[in-house]
Amino acid sequence: MTTATELVRAPVATPAYDIVRAAFAELRVRDLGVSEHFYAELLGMVVAARTEDAIYLRGWEERAHHSLVLRRAETPAAARLGFRVRGEEDLDLLAADLEAQGLPTHWVDAPDPAIGRVLRAADPFGYPLEFFHVMQQVETSHQRFDLQRGAPILRFDHLNLHTPRPEAAFRFWTGLGFRCSEYIATDGPEDRITAGWLFRKPTVHDVGLTAGRGPRLHHTAFWVGESAAVLRACDQLAAAGHAGVIERGPGRHGVSNAFFVYLRDPDGHRIELYSSDYYTGDPDHEPLRWSVNDVRCRSFWGTRAPDSWYEESSLILGPDGEVAGLEDSAVDERTEVMA
Repeated sequence: MTTATELVRAPVATPAYDIVRAAFAELRVRDLGVSEHFYAELLGMVVAARTEDAIYLRGWEERAHHSLVLRRAETPAAARLGFRVRGEEDLDLLAADLEAQGLPTHWVDAPDPAIGRVLRAADPFGYPLEFFHVMQQVETSHQRFDLQRGAPILRFDHLNLHTPRPEAAFRFWTGLGFRCSEYIATDGPEDRITAGWLFRKPTVHDVGLTAGRGPRLHHTAFWVGESAAVLRACDQLAAAGHAGVIERGPGRHGVSNAFFVYLRDPDGHRIELYSSDYYTGDPDHEPLRWSVNDVRCRSFWGTRAPDSWYEESSLILGPDGEVAGLEDSAVDERTEVMA
């Protein structure tokens, strides 16, 4: 078995295509009105468009049309995890690579308002991935301080996947050209990865991997401009009578150094408000290793995450549109901590 140390030190692939960043998520929700109130009124996102069964939102800084899609459904789930590529030719090169790996792919033309050609694929673990280049550009509102509400949320930042096979998932993403910024591992000569942070844009991550029952979406994260914005969002939620949606934090992560709070939306989808991580764009950036026995890794202040944070996540829809079956993880970060 490949150890965590060996896996992290292995060369990262340099594919011919260029995935720029994680760009959006689609969440299935039961009541569009309730969900719009949560995201647009309480968290303060910008409503970009509405259709009969969906709402499209973005952060105040974003120039792309949307970064979050909420679609009405009977069962809450994550339906699509979106990534932007550098150019149209990158979509074709990526499709060829995924097909060579034996993964299912298909093309969709303009499935949403403001978006162009889309490559849809399922990764080896069942996550519904979507890749695009063209999305309508809009005027940024990052200096419309007179209109902003909530934290405010400025932009989409990353996706975190609850995966039963973190080492295999780590290998898949580095095969697409993602680099590792930090990771948590068990101790000993046969150390194992319990979590990894992988990036394309020059910040700590676009994709986070958390060991656990899956495949599920652990959380979707949005960037806010400063630590005080996290506190302001919590104050506003509490003042509006919604303190119960705050699941974990506010606090500072050890991994990433980011200031954070985790919230649960009306359907239980986990949302992170995230700020103050660091630059990773240098070509000689070395991954930072954290031990599961370091109480500072998940929270720099040593605060233990609640069990719900490890055990609960959003179900995902497979390529057939049905909820994907779940698999238990062989490693649990909590049980690896030495007493």
